[in-house]
Amino acid sequence: MAVDLQALYPKLIHLMLDTVFVVDRDNQIVFVSDACESLLGYRADELTGTAITNYMHPDDLAITKASITRVMNGQPHIDFRNRYIRKDGSVVHILWAACWSEDVGARIGVARDITALRQAESELHFLAHHDPLTELANRSLFNERLGSALRGARRHQNTLALLFIDINDFKDINDAHGHAAGDRVLRLIAQRLKSSVRETDTVARMGGDEFTVLLTDIQSEEAVAAKVEHILAIMAEPLDADFGTIKMPSCSIGVACYPADGEDADTLLSHADGEMYRIKKLRPAVR
Repeated sequence: MAVDLQALYPKLIHLMLDTVFVVDRDNQIVFVSDACESLLGYRADELTGTAITNYMHPDDLAITKASITRVMNGQPHIDFRNRYIRKDGSVVHILWAACWSEDVGARIGVARDITALRQAESELHFLAHHDPLTELANRSLFNERLGSALRGARRHQNTLALLFIDINDFKDINDAHGHAAGDRVLRLIAQRLKSSVRETDTVARMGGDEFTVLLTDIQSEEAVAAKVEHILAIMAEPLDADFGTIKMPSCSIGVACYPADGEDADTLLSHADGEMYRIKKLRPAVR
């Protein structure tokens, strides 16, 4: 018995997990498959006859219109990503494959929900550039931002400062109270460092109990010195009672300024590191 494929195609389209859209020259939705309810929260009959642009995320409207123009000019777009607003107000990330059909005078698009994929990509990107314990920038991201800041400083003839921070006697906390307690202290140190600088500055954990701070567009050495004193004061504040008998450790801070102490990243890092160790040696011995 012969299968009536023409009668079967609509059923196949509505069985697809991805959503099929047919949109006319005026951006009006003329057909949408049943999967739209999972994708956008609307039934097919709610979407049909409305403008597809009504559901686009406003921040993606410009790039989406550019993709629409491309498709209507006869260039299929099979890897386009954008965001739509669902019926409940939430945001869905969509991967599109779309082409123009001259036969029906409309563009045909297949939409796939990639929200989970986007979240996984964001998490992987974050993990690749941040310290997992403190969520500060890691060494790789710090070096990237330092390089970018140096290029900007050379171009605009600005100054910047690099602080190298070492937590004094931190090993004693791990030895006396355990590594879990030490990790709690490191997370608090990270919070205090971030709170002591501007959002445009960068705080990074370089490893262990060593941190760096990148201060951009610093106006004078006095401003750098004032920032160091501010950080030292914040770091010296005692721990809350829930830390028990743990005492907040002190820190040693070495400073390097561009261009006075170096004009490249390696020189600045080496200078700040050397200054930190010089200051560390000058502190009173703990008895």
